[in-house]
Amino acid sequence: MATGETGFADVTFDLISVQYHSLKAGHDYGQYVRDAENANLDDVASFFREVMEQDSQRARRAHELLRTLSGTEHGGPATS
Repeated sequence: MATGETGFADVTFDLISVQYHSLKAGHDYGQYVRDAENANLDDVASFFREVMEQDSQRARRAHELLRTLSGTEHGGPATS
């Protein structure tokens, strides 16, 4: 099992990273939606909502995959 510098299996770290960045982006997109709405750009606001939903789905999927790894050799800190 490959481990990175975090001491966690690389695949676990990678999934956590995807989940984090998807959630962070989704949070940021909320501001983008408000900016587009304030500029009366409904088509742009709609686009940002679509992107936000895609990131939300991505974060949920990463969470599901992390759950399936829980309790396996890939689901937590690497043991030596």
